[in-house]
Amino acid sequence: MSQTETSGTVAVDNQKIRTKQMVLIALMTAVTCVLGPLSIPLPFSPVPISLTNFAIFLAIFVLGMKSGTISFIIYLLLGAVGVPVFSSFRGGLQVLAGPTGGYLIGFIFLALIMGFALDHFDRKLVPTIIGMIIGMAVCYTFGTVWLAKLLSLSFKEGLMMGVIPYLPGDAAKIIIAAIVGPKLYGATQKIR
Repeated sequence: MSQTETSGTVAVDNQKIRTKQMVLIALMTAVTCVLGPLSIPLPFSPVPISLTNFAIFLAIFVLGMKSGTISFIIYLLLGAVGVPVFSSFRGGLQVLAGPTGGYLIGFIFLALIMGFALDHFDRKLVPTIIGMIIGMAVCYTFGTVWLAKLLSLSFKEGLMMGVIPYLPGDAAKIIIAAIVGPKLYGATQKIR
């Protein structure tokens, strides 16, 4: 086989890999678009219980840091242009500028931190779970500061309104994602 034929084969193989990765990014963006709007409003807070962070956990397990973060940013852009993919089937820039906007932007940090832990510790579960917890803490901090500023609350009041009630549910999402995520990754390895 000549060098030209070999480089042609490598180029075709690389194109297949890129195409499969783009399909997986699109698939995980779609999963986030389906799970993100599913939410339960709480009477004492403008922040609903949402499955968005759970979708991010799954996307990072499947895609890793870079592609998983890209998947979430595509979701954010879809919501920003008005596609009703945010909680309670809302969309538009007014959602990003509203009380939940800080959490939505904070999810980028969640994706990066969890993805870093996953990618740099060879997908070991304990470091990945620690990454999920640290990522959620950073997201909570960013979202709480945003919420408190927007609603003229103290940071403590913001925590009571936008974080504390959600901790048990988010702990459950981390546990479920830690069980389901590696299985999804294994299933998608067959596609790769």
